[in-house]
Amino acid sequence: LIGRLMFELPEEMGLIAIAVRQTQGKGRGGNVWLSPMGCALSTLHITVPLHSNLGQRIPFIQHLVSLAVVESVRSIRGYEDIDLRVKWPNDIYYSDLMKLGGVLVNSTLIETTFHILIGFGFNVNNSNPTICINDLIMKFNKKEGTKLKALTADCLIARTVTVLERLIDIFQEKGPNGVLPRYYKYWVHSGKQVRLHNDEGPIAWIVGIDDYGFLQVHEEGKGVVSVHPDGNSFDMLRNLIVPK
Repeated sequence: LIGRLMFELPEEMGLIAIAVRQTQGKGRGGNVWLSPMGCALSTLHITVPLHSNLGQRIPFIQHLVSLAVVESVRSIRGYEDIDLRVKWPNDIYYSDLMKLGGVLVNSTLIETTFHILIGFGFNVNNSNPTICINDLIMKFNKKEGTKLKALTADCLIARTVTVLERLIDIFQEKGPNGVLPRYYKYWVHSGKQVRLHNDEGPIAWIVGIDDYGFLQVHEEGKGVVSVHPDGNSFDMLRNLIVPK
């Protein structure tokens, strides 16, 4: 629906589709995204000029959206220490333990404008199939003796879009360096050691992400190399970066 509508609207008009449930949710690389009641589920349409900081670095969009989801919670007063984090390239995690959201970006270039469809979903009030944001809030209240209220999917979708708009403005003005300090504040990979290719593969250390949004790893004896998300998968449970 949104894919058909996006070419019919004035360029300055925003467009978002929000679902209470999905029956055919999609993930990256053909994966299925389970979408029970309690998920925040939406697809957002934005336009990005080709000849702009973000237009020259389209892979960064998924990072900006993941960061916006995390900041939609952690920028609320009192909720700053809810342990919500970003995992490269497009996941939202509880600490480095469990996935509770993801981002899928599709882009179409028409003349000098990218039409971007951003699908994002994250668990707000559903404990299954993994864990949800309100579980983390309850856990935090129990540990810290606080009385933070549960959050709603509507509120967090609205906050995510608002934060994303600001992040895009900053990126367009200042480039990657304008947003990377905020991204690194919440990502799960700092200084992590990984294996490349398989369990017996060479050891590497995660350095950061490069100017185009690709993961940088420092392999022993070979220096720093960039890893592209479309050709590699990050297995957090096994600490592996493997070709797909």
